[in-house]
Amino acid sequence: MASLIYETAREWTESPNKRVLMFGMSGLGKTRSSAILRAGGWFHYSVDYRIGTRYMGEAIADNFKREAMKVPLLRELLLSDSVRIASNITFDNLAPLSTYLGKPGDPALGGLPFEEYRRRQAQHREAEIAALLDTPRFIERALDLYGYKDFICDTSGSICEVVNPDYPVDPVLSVLSRHLLLVWIEGSEAHTAELVKRFDRAPKPMYYRPEFLLEAWNAYLAETGRMPGAVDPDAFVRWTYARALAHRQPRYAAIARNWGLTVTADQVAGVDTPEDFNALIAEALDRRAEAAA
Repeated sequence: MASLIYETAREWTESPNKRVLMFGMSGLGKTRSSAILRAGGWFHYSVDYRIGTRYMGEAIADNFKREAMKVPLLRELLLSDSVRIASNITFDNLAPLSTYLGKPGDPALGGLPFEEYRRRQAQHREAEIAALLDTPRFIERALDLYGYKDFICDTSGSICEVVNPDYPVDPVLSVLSRHLLLVWIEGSEAHTAELVKRFDRAPKPMYYRPEFLLEAWNAYLAETGRMPGAVDPDAFVRWTYARALAHRQPRYAAIARNWGLTVTADQVAGVDTPEDFNALIAEALDRRAEAAA
C-alpha cells in the first residue's frame, strides 16, 4: 500500500493545498463533484478535455474535414480556405472525442473497420497516459498563474485500463500519487444496473484495454456468426458494456487499495458544497486509518 499525500483527516483538513484525483466509471459523480469544487474556487483539470484538445484535437478535426471533403460544396470551400472546421469540445460536451473514437462494424451503420478502430483506440491510450502525466504540471500552473491552491483532477473512466495497479512502481500511478490523493467513487450493484440501462438507451464509444477488446470482438463474432463488416456497431458496444464494467471493477478496487481511498457513489451524491466534499474525504481517511490499525 502506497503512502498517501494526506495520511490523516487532520492533515487533509489543515492542508492549505488540497489536491485530489477522482476516478471510477462515468456517470457516478466525478464531473458533478468537479463542477461543485470549481464553483467553490478549485482548479478543475479534466483528463478527457486534455485528451480531446492537446493530444487528439488535430486527429478529431482532420476526421471532420475528411467527412466534409465528401460534400462537393464543402470540399470547394475547404480547398480555398473559405471555411474553418474545428472541434468545439468542452468539459461538459466531449462528443467530438467520442465521435472520433467511434464503434467497430458495418460502415453503413456508422461503424469503423476493426483495424482502424484499434488504431484509434491505441491513439486514445497514448493520449490518456500523456494527459494523466500532465497533471503535476497543471497543479503548478494553476497555482503559479492563477493562484488556485486547491486542485481537482477529473479522470476518464478508462484510467484503470492504462495503468497496472498491482505494480508497485507503475509509472503513471507513481507520479499521480506523489502529487494528489487518489479517490475511487465506488458504485453499488444498483448503480451498475442503472448505468447499463442508460448505456443501452444511448450507447457511446469508449476505450477498452487491447486484450479485452480483442477477446470481446472475437467472442461477439463467434456468438452472433457475423462477419466483421456486418456487425451492428451499437449492438456490439451494448453487448460489451456490462462486460467492460465487470472487467474494470477489480482494477478500480486495486487502485484504491494500493494507491488511494474509496468513497461510495451515494456519498458523493450527497455532496453539494466544497465543505461537504472536504468532510467526505476526511471521513474516508479516518476509515482507512482505522482499517490499517
